[in-house]
Formats: sequence, structure tokens, C-alpha cells
Amino acid sequence: MRFMLIIKATAESEAGVMPSEQLLAEMGKYNEELVKAGVLLAGEGLHPSSKGARVHFSSKKRTVIDGPFTETKELIAGFWLIQVKSLEEAIEWVKRCPCPFEGESDIEIRRVFEAEDFGAEFTPELREQEERLRAEIAARTNH
Repeated sequence: MRFMLIIKATAESEAGVMPSEQLLAEMGKYNEELVKAGVLLAGEGLHPSSKGARVHFSSKKRTVIDGPFTETKELIAGFWLIQVKSLEEAIEWVKRCPCPFEGESDIEIRRVFEAEDFGAEFTPELREQEERLRAEIAARTNH
């Protein structure tokens, strides 16, 4: 099972406050543990929403909204993508993580959909397309 571990933004992260050297070292150690355990698939920090945009969809219409966005607690400051056996294992990994920010913060854990989760609507043709695209991505990132 794949899970996305979502680091929720704070007022400081949205203000562009960079982590301390100590926190960077602690996160580096944690990431090393994830890699050595063979569970880390990806992980990155994100720039504040002031450097981003949203695209709003209303049927066929698209509207671009420039950041920053107001609901800090709903924003993402970073993420990990891990592969583990269960939600409980994902929770155990998150509990070992250094606190991402000074004071209080949250890391949300969300399971990633797999092909079998989509049922009959995910036809053999769509599955084949998905596998082909994943293979193409893997080939590009392994160069």
C-alpha cells in the first residue's frame, strides 16, 4: 500500500521561514531511516503558496487564482510518498518523524489509490494505458 504523508503548512512556512540546520539534520536522518527500510518512494518540501497558483474548474471554464491562499491550515508544506503494509505501519513511521515546525504541526496520512481500487470501470484497456505510462515515467527518471 502506498500512502502520502502530507505536512500541513503553518504561518511560518507560508511566510517562507526556512527550517533550522538542526531540523534539516533531523529530517535528513529520518529520511535516511525511510530509505534504509525500503519504504520511501518520494519526499519533498514545497515553496509557500505565494509562489504558486490554483486552477479552478467550472465545467469547461478554467480560472487561474494566484497565491497566496488564505486557509493556511488547509495548505501543504511538503510530503513523503511511502510504501508500507498497512495504515498502522504508516502511522508508526509518522510518529517517528521529527516535529516539522516549531510548536504545533500536523502530518496527514492518506492512502493512494491502486488500480484494483477502481473496480470494473478501470477496464483492461485503461489498465494497459496506465501501466504503459508508468513504465514510460520510470524509464525517463532512471536516466
